[in-house]
Amino acid sequence: MDRYVERNGNAPAIVVKGLDKRFGDVHAVRGVDFEVAVGEVFGFLGPNGAGKTTTINMLCTLVNPTSGWATVAGHDVVRERDDVRRNIGLVFQDPTLDGYMTGAQNLRMHAELYGVQRDLVEPRMQQVLKMVGLWERKDTVAGTYSGGMRRRLEIARGLMHSPRVLFLDEPTIGLDPQTRRSIWTYIRELKEREEITIFMTTHYMDEAEWCDRIAIMDHGEIVALDAPETLKAQVGTDRVTIHTDNNEEAIAALSERFGIEALVSGGAVTFAVPAGEKFVPRLFAELELPIRAVSVSRPTLDDVFMSYTGTTIRDAEEDQGVNRSRQMMRVMHGGGRR
Repeated sequence: MDRYVERNGNAPAIVVKGLDKRFGDVHAVRGVDFEVAVGEVFGFLGPNGAGKTTTINMLCTLVNPTSGWATVAGHDVVRERDDVRRNIGLVFQDPTLDGYMTGAQNLRMHAELYGVQRDLVEPRMQQVLKMVGLWERKDTVAGTYSGGMRRRLEIARGLMHSPRVLFLDEPTIGLDPQTRRSIWTYIRELKEREEITIFMTTHYMDEAEWCDRIAIMDHGEIVALDAPETLKAQVGTDRVTIHTDNNEEAIAALSERFGIEALVSGGAVTFAVPAGEKFVPRLFAELELPIRAVSVSRPTLDDVFMSYTGTTIRDAEEDQGVNRSRQMMRVMHGGGRR
């Protein structure tokens, strides 16, 4: 298509220009622009409610944009919906397996829905189930699988029709850290074996580190986009966390004595400074407040998020949770009536 920008001789797997979505008065996605290269693992990082799932739903043709346009695997997500769907796999945030069917039956049903050639179904099923370590459990009812096994089966199901782009919406949400690491091992192996483009959303920092590039999303907008290491290098500061008896006094003292802007996160005072380890002795010598504990860490993706938004992802999620609760209370008590 003439709107594609060629990159290394290959058109991008995904192109998004001015993509915007409104639900009534809620502006969920605000005119985002980005491209995803063929074979890339691309991540959307941000708090719940930032617009990540809405963006995926538009790219997967489940929701129409209010304005703007996007192409996936060379097809327009509005005008060529069927072509887009034939070329993508989708693992939803919420489980969608049939728990009364075996793993193999779930995959066969998916293959039938996508019109996979009959003589290719069994060999393809064996291939994807072995890839996610479930071949020996193919005849077990899916409802008896552990959470990690169900997620791996959903990934295998999304691969049955050999899609060019695989969408993973919060692929490890609700799983324990060990299972999450296991899922990511499968995802990285999948990229190497299938030569597939992977687009995922997450609010877990450690997961975003696995991506080739990430877009940090906040309040429906992309505030930063680059490789994880590049984004962290741009921060240029260390994070210092101190535990005191009075956080408000500590924040005021840091501002007055050092000109440092600090905030409270996780019950402690945190702030960013260059060369944090060299700053700590000065902190103890000049801050006229008792410090019970101190830690220094190199820049993380949470620091990147905070540098662009002024808050951490955890605090952003808490704030959005409070706002949603207030909106619900207004509706319940008639505040939303006109």
